[in-house]
Amino acid sequence: MSKLRVHCFGVSLDGFGAGPNQDLENPLGVGGMNLHQWFFPTRVFQKMHGSGEGTTGIDNDFAERGFDGIGAWILGRNMFGPVRGEWPDDQWKGWWGDNPPYHCQVFVLTHHPRASIQMEGGTTFHFVTDGIHAALQRAQEAAGGLDVRIGGGAATIRQYLQAGLIDELHLAVSPVILGSGESLLAGIDLLKLGYKVTQQVNTPAAMHVVLSK
Repeated sequence: MSKLRVHCFGVSLDGFGAGPNQDLENPLGVGGMNLHQWFFPTRVFQKMHGSGEGTTGIDNDFAERGFDGIGAWILGRNMFGPVRGEWPDDQWKGWWGDNPPYHCQVFVLTHHPRASIQMEGGTTFHFVTDGIHAALQRAQEAAGGLDVRIGGGAATIRQYLQAGLIDELHLAVSPVILGSGESLLAGIDLLKLGYKVTQQVNTPAAMHVVLSK
């Protein structure tokens, strides 16, 4: 059966999945890029940006796992772009240029309708206005038996966690303090929801923790 998974989600030591004041210049909020310093050197990330080089080892292994067996993605609107409210036009097509790294169908949660966008490399963005359950149903259908990955952000993951829908959650806890921003787990009782730690591995750049049901 298709699973709903979260991978490579960076969290600060004080529990924030993004910094404050997210905008075009700071898509992950002020200081948010520091949550992903473990990821940027990896071969997975470098291949996304065309260099083909990069580090191997534990951090890269976790990054690779995030793409294995994934047939569709779900994103919160902030993960697609900085535009708020009604879509002013069709100019903004994501943070990643003409060839996003997904290479499958991606379902973006939003309150404002927009036509689907077909990109290079097999990525198609669909905009879902009727909630997290509808997005999951459509993503599972598109995945064709493969798993669905939630790419974030923190608010989107929180909604799916609170609904008990996430089967596996990989957090990369970075040695960074943000002080404020988007809290990932505040007010969420993971034990009551049935989650337990099934893997924990440390590297110099992050503590990788996997929670499963």
